[in-house]
Amino acid sequence: MKALLVVYSYHHQNTQKIAEVFAKVLDAEIVTPQQADPTALEAYDLVGFGAGIDSGKHYKELLDFADQLPQVEGKKAFIFSTSGVSNTKYKAKIHTKLRETLQKKGYTIVDEFNCHGFNTNSFLKHIGGMNKGRPNQEDLQAAETFAQRIKQS
Repeated sequence: MKALLVVYSYHHQNTQKIAEVFAKVLDAEIVTPQQADPTALEAYDLVGFGAGIDSGKHYKELLDFADQLPQVEGKKAFIFSTSGVSNTKYKAKIHTKLRETLQKKGYTIVDEFNCHGFNTNSFLKHIGGMNKGRPNQEDLQAAETFAQRIKQS
């Protein structure tokens, strides 16, 4: 299986840490939206799209990249993120914009992953942030388990 990860990681490199775990398990290359050629994704069996969350959705850089993707038919993809808040209900909401864009482009979303990330946005920087030390070892292990599951399916 040939895999690629398109990742926009900002501030504390939270999402990059998760992407590196995925890359190791999936033997995938990691590129930023600025480095990636939207038409080149056709050469991959699986594409992961990940970024931190800003104002309830993935960073604009990743969303803009997804908008530029050409139509495909049934290309497998997964979505991932790190965020200040993390739970199943919230994950479904924050991934909506990217999920809908990818599905309109013809991608089949095989799974989604989210975990806490260290957050110093807005007023949080004045109080030392939230989720300091995240993603932690437990989060990285969850990312590895997630990637193994995708690899086996």
